[in-house]
Amino acid sequence: MTTQKPTWIPLLVLLAVAVLALFTTSVPGTIPTEGLDTGDTAWMIVASGLVLLMTPGLAYFYGGMVNHKNVISTMLQSFIAMGVISVIWIVFGFSLAFGDSLGGWIGDPRTFFMFNGVFDHKLSLGSADQLKFTIPFALFAFFQMKFAVITPALISGALAERINFRAFVLFMVLFCIVVYAPLAHWTWHPDGFLFNLGVLDFAGGTVVHMSAGWAALAGALYLRRRKSHIESNILPPANIPYVLLGTGLLWFGWFGFNAGSAVGANGLAVTAFATTHVAAAAAGLSWILFDVTRGKKVSALGFCIGAVVGLVAITPASGFVTVPVAIFIGVVAAIVSNIAAHWRASSNLDDTLDVFPCHGLGGMVGMLMTGIFATSAVNAAVAEQGLFYGETSLFLKHLLALAIVSAFAFGLSYILLIITDKIIPLRVNEEEERLGLDISQHDESLAE
Repeated sequence: MTTQKPTWIPLLVLLAVAVLALFTTSVPGTIPTEGLDTGDTAWMIVASGLVLLMTPGLAYFYGGMVNHKNVISTMLQSFIAMGVISVIWIVFGFSLAFGDSLGGWIGDPRTFFMFNGVFDHKLSLGSADQLKFTIPFALFAFFQMKFAVITPALISGALAERINFRAFVLFMVLFCIVVYAPLAHWTWHPDGFLFNLGVLDFAGGTVVHMSAGWAALAGALYLRRRKSHIESNILPPANIPYVLLGTGLLWFGWFGFNAGSAVGANGLAVTAFATTHVAAAAAGLSWILFDVTRGKKVSALGFCIGAVVGLVAITPASGFVTVPVAIFIGVVAAIVSNIAAHWRASSNLDDTLDVFPCHGLGGMVGMLMTGIFATSAVNAAVAEQGLFYGETSLFLKHLLALAIVSAFAFGLSYILLIITDKIIPLRVNEEEERLGLDISQHDESLAE
């Protein structure tokens, strides 16, 4: 059994939060009920659960693709996000993302500190009450929590098989506060600057997938290559059935991710549900058929990766485009990501599970496709038609937002990696890497 130097700091921080919670808890006042719709509320409770299911799904998806010495560690990096980010979201994370806007850049952390005022908050958001709800405001807060949970978990795939677990947790905390919360505020808060610019992101192509993809690229560059990658001795995936299971859970959960972003049981939710499924199906086929043109065999791994790329790409567009367009988006995104993944495999970039080619580029393709194909015929909230319908303004705004978000997510993530590394070494040593992170980080192993 390996040992590591004990530290009291994480436990003391959690105890401090627990004690602080006792002194900041206030009994809700009058809880708003007028205007609530029971059908919308029931659907959003289910959708929130579906989005949370995506994180265990991601754990299986990633866990099945790494080698057998790193399965538990890789899966735990997703599960730990469910604990850490959930607590941060209650304390001040939700406030940073959806609190009173400070100039359109970030929410005031005092607005919903320790979730005070969330349960008796009015059923609207924004300085002019632009966003109105037919569900309890607290339910919206918990729905958004699940998005914050999965985003740093996505990053873990690029750092797999060489990341110090404790350092990853610290980086995840910093990323949530410094990168994710501002992007969520910019894009989804009615007073956010990208929201007011007119940028469309229905369910997180920008906020979730682009941010995770750029952070993954920063992490892969900063951590440098695994020894096995340098020696071209990459071991085969540990468990392809895990990947299939994870894909199924992700695909199923993604209906809550996208259709739930309609924030109601309505026609728009049905549209997002339909476009989500069709894009995933088309992308899975596109990936394996593109592989066939290269002389490769049809593979379970290829279909699974392709389907997830389709889910990523349709995410920002799911509530703004037609169902036939979703086929086009899925096919194109899978080909783009496939080309990028093959290039990455022959390069010196060690993005372990191709997070940037699949989530980063997939999110960017989806964002651009939204600027091309968004139409008010699908969603009345589309003020400017996409490029395909003869208007250029929306597409140009999406190009600008793509540049801003990319620079912000990559630059700040790289800085956070440097800061984290100064506090806790990010990279395990060569012996720990050889032994495998399951044993070296957790004293647990997967029985072969």
